[in-house]
Order: sequence, then C-alpha cells, then structure tokens
Amino acid sequence: MARVVVDVMLKPEILDPQGQAVANALPRLGVTGVSSVRIGKRIEIEFDGEPDLEQAREIADKLLANPVIEDFTIHLPAPAEADK
Repeated sequence: MARVVVDVMLKPEILDPQGQAVANALPRLGVTGVSSVRIGKRIEIEFDGEPDLEQAREIADKLLANPVIEDFTIHLPAPAEADK
C-alpha cells in the first residue's frame, strides 16, 4: 500500500483559539521563548498500488479542508515515516 499525507492548517489570517490556548499554557509548564502555536490536522490516505497525488488533492480540496479558512499540503511520507 502507498500512503499520501495531507496536512491541513488554518490560513495565517484566521485566528487559532486552540493554538492560542496552548501558547498561553506553555509558560505554566516552564516553557519560554515560544512566540506562537498553530494547530492543524494530519490525514494519511492509503492507496492500493501507487499513490495518486492528483486524487489525494481532489479528496483534500473537496472533503478534508475548508478552502475558505484552511490551506492544505500533500506529500509522500519519508521512508522511515511510511513504515509506521
């Protein structure tokens, strides 16, 4: 099986309340020097046979991401990543 990874993130101009909550909690954990946190989602699609990047792009565009507020990227996982 071949795997394609789709990463979906809010567009930079869209507020990320979940990321802001994490950023605000970091000092309480003793973590300093972090200026911002953005939270997204990672979707892995497994294809029978060869990965179909165009089909993955269509799936992401029509189903996985809201193009009004989110951007997405598609890539093949690194070899060590693909074995997991």
